[in-house]
Amino acid sequence: MSASSVVLLKRVDLEPSYDWYVDLDEYLEPQNNARKDRNTFEGIVGSSRALRGVLDQVRIVAPTDSTVLIEGETGTGKEVIANAIHMNSNRRNRPFIKLNCAAIPTGLLESELFGHEKGAFTGAVTQKLGRFEAANGGTLFLDEIGDIPLELQAKLLRVLQEQEFERLGSTFTRRVDVRLLSATNQNLAMRVSEKQFRIDLYYRINVFPISLPPLRLRPDDIPMLVAHFVHKYGARMSKRISKVSKDAMEALKRHPWPGNVRELQNYIERAVIMTEGNTLRIPALPSPLPVQTESMTLADAEREHILHALEESHWVVGGKAGAAARLGLKRTTLVDKMRKRGLSRETAYGAI
Repeated sequence: MSASSVVLLKRVDLEPSYDWYVDLDEYLEPQNNARKDRNTFEGIVGSSRALRGVLDQVRIVAPTDSTVLIEGETGTGKEVIANAIHMNSNRRNRPFIKLNCAAIPTGLLESELFGHEKGAFTGAVTQKLGRFEAANGGTLFLDEIGDIPLELQAKLLRVLQEQEFERLGSTFTRRVDVRLLSATNQNLAMRVSEKQFRIDLYYRINVFPISLPPLRLRPDDIPMLVAHFVHKYGARMSKRISKVSKDAMEALKRHPWPGNVRELQNYIERAVIMTEGNTLRIPALPSPLPVQTESMTLADAEREHILHALEESHWVVGGKAGAAARLGLKRTTLVDKMRKRGLSRETAYGAI
């Protein structure tokens, strides 16, 4: 065998097989098709049972004017879901106003919500329009609503019930027509028991709860999310990245992602920055040790309890051996709770 033949054989052996790679463009096509059928769900990526359960609830509640409480861990996309509700409502052509209650100092939060008149307090040199007035006719989204101080909660309850309020420094009562959507990553029921959140306000905002599953419970959505973020950041950086190794994709699917979709998004942006060529180069995965330790929400705990009873009863709801009897509930009550939590035999695992 000649020396040139040996070199040629070595080149063939080292040539990577295409079977080692995942074509990212294949995961972009389902997203594009979904947008054609459901273009108002812009920004929502995935097709898992968990996500479909959430979107089914969005479709149900969006056309109403009911208040919605969106629960979920940090980074699960609560604002994106709120926007989807607004865009599928009759208020879609009216304002969608957002406020992160945790990002505003307590002393300024009342002014942000209700506005103030000139001279209402030191530093109020001009009149200010509050978020409720700005959202008149549309939707107001209050993120991290659990951080609103107790003294403001009574005023918030009033404007939700009566649709009226006064600006700071004014005695003139103003009326508004606003739909409220709120979100939290806290256990509000526990905050109520600790007397840090008004129980009447809790019931008022919790008319239709939607629980968002963490990313670790929807791993089948990770390839689509990776493809989406690679395409997004690749376009910004003028890079054409079309594939990733199968081992890398499997590692991404196995990772717990305690920061959820937001953490994955930032990680993929870093990966795109590091990549030269058309194959995504993934940096070392973050350590799985600092997993989120916050307690699960009341909705999550109730869902797990109901699911356990349903499994034990082989998904029989009524009767002496059914899940309702095991839980000490009426059959109709359990069916209502299953509907609210998106629980059915088809969508139970990974669904909310």
